[in-house]
Amino acid sequence: MSNQNSYSGIKNLLAARKSLKLSLEKSKALANALDKTGPRLDEISQRLPALEAAVRPIRAHRNALLQVGGHIDRAVGPAAAVLKVFDAVHGLERSLLAEPKSDIWGHLSAVKRLEEVLNFLGENCGVAIQWLEDIVEYLEENNVADERYLLNLKKSLQSLRELDRERTCLDGGLLEVVLDKLEAEFWRLLRENCLVLPMATPGEQPCIAPSPLPVQVVQKLQGILERLTVNNRLERCISLYVDTRSDNARASLSALDIGYVKISASEFNDVQNMEKYINQWGTHLEFAVKHLFEAEYKLCNDVFEKIGPDVWLGCFARIAIQAGMLEFLKFGEAVARSKKDPIKLLKLLDIFATLNKLRLDFNRLFGGKACFEIQNMTRDLIKRVVEGACEIFWELLVQVELQREMPPPQDGGVPKLISYITDYCNRLLGDEYRPVLIQVLVIQRSWRQEKFQERLLYDAILKIIKALELNLDTWSKAYEDPTLSHLFMMNNHWHFWKHVRGTRLGSLLGDAWLRDHEQYKEYFLTMYLRESWGKLPTLLSREGQILFSGGRATARDLVKKRLKAFNEAFDELYKKQSKWVISEKDLREKTCQLAVQAIVPVYRSYMQNYGPLVEQDASGSKYAKYTARNLEDMIGGLFQQKLTKYPSSKARHSNGKLNSVMSNQFQSAPTVA
Repeated sequence: MSNQNSYSGIKNLLAARKSLKLSLEKSKALANALDKTGPRLDEISQRLPALEAAVRPIRAHRNALLQVGGHIDRAVGPAAAVLKVFDAVHGLERSLLAEPKSDIWGHLSAVKRLEEVLNFLGENCGVAIQWLEDIVEYLEENNVADERYLLNLKKSLQSLRELDRERTCLDGGLLEVVLDKLEAEFWRLLRENCLVLPMATPGEQPCIAPSPLPVQVVQKLQGILERLTVNNRLERCISLYVDTRSDNARASLSALDIGYVKISASEFNDVQNMEKYINQWGTHLEFAVKHLFEAEYKLCNDVFEKIGPDVWLGCFARIAIQAGMLEFLKFGEAVARSKKDPIKLLKLLDIFATLNKLRLDFNRLFGGKACFEIQNMTRDLIKRVVEGACEIFWELLVQVELQREMPPPQDGGVPKLISYITDYCNRLLGDEYRPVLIQVLVIQRSWRQEKFQERLLYDAILKIIKALELNLDTWSKAYEDPTLSHLFMMNNHWHFWKHVRGTRLGSLLGDAWLRDHEQYKEYFLTMYLRESWGKLPTLLSREGQILFSGGRATARDLVKKRLKAFNEAFDELYKKQSKWVISEKDLREKTCQLAVQAIVPVYRSYMQNYGPLVEQDASGSKYAKYTARNLEDMIGGLFQQKLTKYPSSKARHSNGKLNSVMSNQFQSAPTVA
């Protein structure tokens, strides 16, 4: 019994040992498994928040979960459309970044599409962002999405909202780059089509100038302007256009050598320069207005026509001013401001005639409010010209009267005043100046609310001529030598008759007036010869010279005495009259011929009869000083015009101004022989 119990105890012990061993192995395996499971638990622990967020919508209210789908669909639709448009912008980049020159019309079409795309984005980005903001707000209010996820969405939407406020960023700055290229192409087209306009042929009939740019170029400029104007780039284009076209217009004027327009009033003391410059000024101004500015006016209209008249008229005004239109007007003003010389009257009338001829063109080209500066300066110039011309004309009589106090010319010739005033009055009465002068006088009287009768012009000129005649009488009495006085009057009466006959002034003065001066000329010629050369033949008297009546020696002494007296008288007369002048060739030749006829035949006869008495004497050459031929040649060479510079004598203008044209008036007026 005891053995059996012992066996049974050992068996149980072994079983317990085996069980314990199995438990130890399982524990060891479990410990190993636990060691491997630790990192996985950590990973699970880290993923639990995300899993919690993922399952949160499941815990949300059922109605919120059912409605969230519709909200998302409505928000994603506009956003997807906007994204497609953004893709279209990128599709245009390649063509837009190419140079417009290669295909300007295709380029402009692409620019317009870009503008449409940006307009769409500008109108719809805000809507799409608002829809996305609404869905985020819905998710947040209904606790459907994780807070961190919603925070990220809000930050993204805030960035989109800021981009939407700055529309220029919607295309990444592409439109600005494209517009810069269009501006550059606009300038290139203008610059490469600049051409100096040649001046029209003198005498050419004025016409409307053609456009200085080809039609194709104008159309391209219009197309570019349309796009740039839409994008608020018009002012920049206007500046480019004005600067380029005004430079081109100024180059056309510079080719004419118009540096004289900058001459100041004080530099117009040289009358000849003033005449030359004013003649050029009239020709150049007519070219500038009728051709150059006419062309620019038309081109401004063509290029900016679609934008509006205010713009293109403003462009034209700036071009005209920058090209030099004001300088033309300032030149005329400088002439009007210079001192009031009589010859300036004709130049002022030339200026008025030029402005009057261009009056319609001025009104059409510069009549807009944008050209107010040109209008004001033109009005001021016309006023100065009219007032200045009238002042000089009405003062002319006073100027002539003032010269009466001056001494007559020492050479007995025609004073400059006589020749100048007669020619001057003829020009004023001629077809060129008379209508202009009358118009100027009418305008000036109308400003004073007075009427002008054409007879007033003729009466004023008649008074001037009568004043000249009175001057002649006064001057003739100032000579101490009556012979020179006769020569002086002969010269001037002949000058009146010859240079007034057959002229407008002659018609005004009448035939009786002309006959009087012709007769006065003959009278003073006779008096001159009687008082000078006519006295010499009496010195060769034959009285008491009957050959050999008193002996040969006595006869020789008497001949010597008379020849000596003749020679001395002739030498004195010749020396004195060598300084005298007869300006007119025909009168000079006639006077010399009559002088020769008065003494040479008598001298020749005397020498033929009595010359041998002294020629055989040792001192014969002292008395037989001249041959008849010598006398004829000497007398025939008298009275030639001397090219002598006389000191200037200036007369005081009645209004206190110096009148330089009236100076030097007492040197003999040169006449072409």
